Order: sequence, then structure tokens, then C-alpha cells
Amino acid sequence: MGWGVLLWSMDDPALPSGTVLRVRVRSNIEQAWITLVPAEDGSKEILAMVPLPHLEFFRTRGGAEKFAASFAEYAVTYAETLQDGLPIREKPANNARRSYRLKEGEIIKILEKAEGVEAISTSGAPLEGNWFKVLTQSGSTGYCFSYRLRMFEHETGPLGNEPVQANTGGDRDLELILSRLWYPESYGTMINQNHIDLDALAKNYSFNSGITNGKARIHLERGDTEFPYRKISKTGDRTWIFEGTSLTVTLRSESVLEVRWEDAGAAQSETFVTLPASVESIVNQEKERRQNKFQALYNRGPSFVSVNYGRLSLSSSGEFNWGDINALPGEMLSGPVLGSGSVDLDYYLSGEMAERYTGALALRLNSVSGSRSSLIFVYNMDNQGLRMEYIPSAYVSNRTVSRRAPDPFVIYFSAEN
Repeated sequence: MGWGVLLWSMDDPALPSGTVLRVRVRSNIEQAWITLVPAEDGSKEILAMVPLPHLEFFRTRGGAEKFAASFAEYAVTYAETLQDGLPIREKPANNARRSYRLKEGEIIKILEKAEGVEAISTSGAPLEGNWFKVLTQSGSTGYCFSYRLRMFEHETGPLGNEPVQANTGGDRDLELILSRLWYPESYGTMINQNHIDLDALAKNYSFNSGITNGKARIHLERGDTEFPYRKISKTGDRTWIFEGTSLTVTLRSESVLEVRWEDAGAAQSETFVTLPASVESIVNQEKERRQNKFQALYNRGPSFVSVNYGRLSLSSSGEFNWGDINALPGEMLSGPVLGSGSVDLDYYLSGEMAERYTGALALRLNSVSGSRSSLIFVYNMDNQGLRMEYIPSAYVSNRTVSRRAPDPFVIYFSAEN
């Protein structure tokens, strides 16, 4: 009759979802496809029934194999619901018509990821997760948001695992903890001070409750630790334990979470916070700020000339060329350098310095040996040009210039128009 792709794994014979099968006939009486499947010993094909909703039918083998290839990413992905009454909807949106209600612990098949409307928690915060097109064992299909799903992979054998138990019971505090990704307090500090370290943010240190897969994760510079758990239980005022682990959390405020655990028998703790925007958004804003700072320098020049130290030229791509750079005092240079490199606006000014200077920049120098070193300057611009003052590294901490050198070295460049 045709060919089909198995959407739900078979137990007898044991075949994983995603398998391409030959279809002999459709039985409306049995509500099943009669298929040919390989015998366990591989010697021949035998007849097997597959419930109608558990197989995607195609007239041609090519059509079935093309679908199987597109289905491969989620072919063996299933999910277990963590909430009684979780809805499956006709469209991937919270306000779409509900077509099915899942029971807690019910297993569903993930068919594909879907683009949908952002899901919002009862507290008004966006929920972590994605919309997926899903199939129930009874044959209902629709869309379900993954926040209350524990996704897992399964090929053959009995389906079903003890679900992660984290029913909030209307507990808004626990709902808030589970719905957010939490970041180290140092991230919050740098953002509040508007001194963004892109290298630190790129490491994406965080605490994730792991409600979708039953694995809480602490990712910090001092280590990366996972805590497999099956249940979250309240132990005190705004305090919960991830049962079967040493992990406990206490919500100090809506934006501050204290996390405690043991590592090799030693007690550990860390304070995590929420951020006012996503890390990606913060990174993009900081990159834009630096680009705007550089553009102002470039627009003032882009070439500047000093009587004693020659010409400093900037390119629109953020590079510089300084032909007479080796005329600088020897203590500023760690050996012969090439008069080229990049201009980076990744340094900041303390409060007192910010009142005195426009900004701080680093010239990343190309050297003869191929290594890179940096010269840090604070600077001001006026109608005639650019004033740069060298800052030794002793007066810089955490990429912030705290004060001037006792005997400042200053270069004035006139702008070439």
C-alpha cells in the first residue's frame, strides 16, 4: 500500500520511533496500520499492527525517507508532564483553544519544535522553554509549552519514568524560582555600575533549576556541578530542597536567590540574582556603547598628529596605526612593537575620574614577536584634537581606572582635517 514513519516506538518487535516501515493495509476495524517489520533474527519480515496515530503514512518510499530525515532531530525525544491538567493547544499560543488536558506523569511524543507566542507565568514573567508539536499515546496532537515538561530520549523498551515532582500548589515564590535563570551577584553588580565585562558575561555563569529535565545546574568559575533530583520540597520560609541532593535554595527577595550545596564534603554557597534583560541583550547594548565611543573618536579625526610622537590614525574597522610609537618612553613598552593594533573601549572610569575625562581606551599593540600587549589611556577631546594620558596598570582594577599616575605622561594630538 505504501510506506510509513513510526512516530511512537514499538515494544513487540522493539523498534524506535523514526523507523521507516512498509505498509500493507489500513485496518479501520482495528484502527491500525498493518506493517511489515524485520523479525528479531533478521531472517524475514513479519506482520505487525501500528495504531493509526502512531505512524505517518506516505505513498512512496522516497516521501517516507524524506520525512524521516526531517523528523530525525526529535525522532527519539519524548516528554513527561510535570503538572496535572497541562493543556495541549491547537496553536502554539497561551490563548489558543485547548484540545487536550495531560495528566501528571503522562508521556507524550515530541514531533517538532514550533514557533509560537512567548508563554507568561502567573507572576507575569516570561517562562523558560519552547513550544513543541506533540502526540499523545491515545492519538491527540497539538502544541504544548515545554516549561512543565521533562524531556528525555527513548529508543526501545517500556516507556515511563517517575516524574520530577515540583507542583507549586499556587506557591508564587517557587514558581518565580523555577521560571527564571539566575546569575552570579557579580553580574548584577557590573550591570548596576554600568561596567560591563564582556568576557565574564560570555562564560554565562548561572544557576538553573533544571525543572525541564530533573537536573539542577550550577555553572561558576570554580566549577560546574549538576544535581539530578526527582522532587523539590519546601523546608522553611521561602526555602526548598532538591531531594536526593545537598542542594537547597532560599529566596531572599524577588531578585535575589541564595543557593547552598556540598562539594566533596565542604559546604558551598553563592548568591544569584536576576538581570534586567537577557545576557544577549546586555552584551549587544555594551557593544553598541563601545562602538559609539569609538565612532566619536573616529569622527574627531580620524588622523591625529603630535609634534613629538608622530601621527596616530584610526580606521573605521577599529584598528590604529601609529608610526612613531617606539618614541614613547621605554617603561611604557615591553620591547619593540609594531605601530599597529586595535582600539578597544573596554575600560571604565571611577566616579572621580569620570568627572575629569571623556573615557578610557586600550591600544592593543602588535609586536615583532607576535604577542599582544596593551597601553591604557584616559582621554579628552576638544575642538582642536585629542588629549591622551597614560595610565600604568597599577592604577587599574577590574578594568576600571581608579586614579592618575603621580607624574602623568600626557600626549596632545591635533586633529588633521
